[in-house]
Amino acid sequence: MAVSQLFIGPTADAPQAQKPASIHRLGPLPAAPMPQTGPLALPQIMTAARINQLGPPQIVALERVDVPEPQELQVLVRVCAAGVGPWDALVRTGKSGLPLTPPLTLGAEISGIVEKVGANTTGFAPGDEVFGATNPLFIMGYAEYAVVSARMIAKKSAALSHIEAAAMPVVGVMAWQMLFDHAALREGQTVVIHGGAGNVGAYAVQLARAKKLRVVATVRNNDADYVRGLGAHEVVNIETDNLTNFARRADAVIDTVGGPAQEQLLNFVRPGGIIVSSVSRPNVQLAQKRRVRVDYFIVDVNTAQLARLADMHDKNELVVPVGSVLPLSEARAAHEMLAGTRAHKRGKIVLQVAG
Repeated sequence: MAVSQLFIGPTADAPQAQKPASIHRLGPLPAAPMPQTGPLALPQIMTAARINQLGPPQIVALERVDVPEPQELQVLVRVCAAGVGPWDALVRTGKSGLPLTPPLTLGAEISGIVEKVGANTTGFAPGDEVFGATNPLFIMGYAEYAVVSARMIAKKSAALSHIEAAAMPVVGVMAWQMLFDHAALREGQTVVIHGGAGNVGAYAVQLARAKKLRVVATVRNNDADYVRGLGAHEVVNIETDNLTNFARRADAVIDTVGGPAQEQLLNFVRPGGIIVSSVSRPNVQLAQKRRVRVDYFIVDVNTAQLARLADMHDKNELVVPVGSVLPLSEARAAHEMLAGTRAHKRGKIVLQVAG
């Protein structure tokens, strides 16, 4: 997935700007967690991976900050795992287009256990295991505790581990919305998934196959066997295959890559079909000449679609591609992986925060 393009943005329920969290210590952190004030009490201080300025991965640092308090329509979650994605790098570098100013805690995807419920918040109770996104600003997740928007989380099933759950929210919901909300694909139609081996692409391939679409996935290098294993009927190596063999066959193209190659995707789409992208805006004028519709959107992580994805996982219809798993203390290394300066496994990068 391209990291240089904006594909997240503020929505109507974006949280208001808050005063910076109080920083209690900037030196080396203790190996043991801070003691609680009582057997059932929450700690007052937590560890979080934060930035105090915009810049490269080297600016990510662990700090001790106040445990936040949930407000109306929010819950406080004890974080067990946090997903790491390109949107986090956009926030870190100031390229997200969101109204954010450091210092702040990075991270948008979490899985954990509800500790407190804010006012007028229904559907969740202390002790519930949940997963999802933190808030429309996509921050505050790389921490031992996170306040999250209740409309952006769902209950986690026992079959879904916290590591898997933290790897799913943004990429899984994004793939679903591209296929079924924006492209409005139906059983029997043909979809080309551009970047089928990527994090969003891997979900899109599986979801499309589960909904009985004919799936063509584009790949590079040695990814063909991987996407076939996910369920692709056909694989196109965009570096070596003759693309004219696939011309004008697709009802829709799902673009998870963006960039200059996007215009070539028009060659795959039949007249009246559609290209849907969440990484860069398609060329509307060129698409009109080809009689192809285009759509660009911002992902909306929500309870209903998270629950649907979890249910598909429980029915063995969806595999969660988890890649490298690191402790919270290695958040900087995770961002070096995002930047391509440190090697990592195929699949989603996840920070393990608690056991």
